[in-house]
Amino acid sequence: MSEKRYRTIVADPPWPIRWSGGAAWRTNGRGERHLNKRFKKALDYPTMPVQAICDLPISDLGEQDAVLWLWVTDRFALEGAGAAVARAWGFEPLRFLVWKKSGIGLGNCPRANHELCLVCQRGRSIFTRKDVPSVHLWKLVYENGARKHSAKPDGFYDLALTCSPGPYLELFARRQRLGWDTWGNEALNHVDLASPPPEPEPVFHPGQITVDEAIRLATPPAVQLAFDV
Repeated sequence: MSEKRYRTIVADPPWPIRWSGGAAWRTNGRGERHLNKRFKKALDYPTMPVQAICDLPISDLGEQDAVLWLWVTDRFALEGAGAAVARAWGFEPLRFLVWKKSGIGLGNCPRANHELCLVCQRGRSIFTRKDVPSVHLWKLVYENGARKHSAKPDGFYDLALTCSPGPYLELFARRQRLGWDTWGNEALNHVDLASPPPEPEPVFHPGQITVDEAIRLATPPAVQLAFDV
């Protein structure tokens, strides 16, 4: 365990979400129907059970007065898992910070166009600003021209830097950031919590089909015959 203690901790845990990648076909904002290349595709990262996230010894890494910015999905916010993780790590939840996205998400009505960050603290308040609203419109994160799943915007990190003092630590980090220590599969491990979880392998459950099978099911029989020739 690292002897260094942090006053600001950011965490985006790999919540054990049930991911399907959406439907086999998607319709964009212009009404154009196209194949969903992520249909039934495994997540880009391994997930962890909520209890395993709670069991990480994060409490030992924070200063007596510290801030935790904890990203949580709607489902685990509604079920109270976000607050449970925060308290297991020694922090008390204060309020949600909302990232309002410019696009529309997957799912049924209402389709989400936001993500939630649970703002928590322990000890006395060390926030350095009083002019910060709870809802922010930040740009989406893209990589190679495609939206990067679950990636958080640079604007959020800028906000954390101006709202709470260092030292700074990001857990489950995807890359290095100037001025931040990190821990995660895709970044340097400045703290020693445990071995990062193994890389994910695609898992298909009974009843799931591949993208090729989805194309065949959605293609009229006459066209299928042409494909089979």
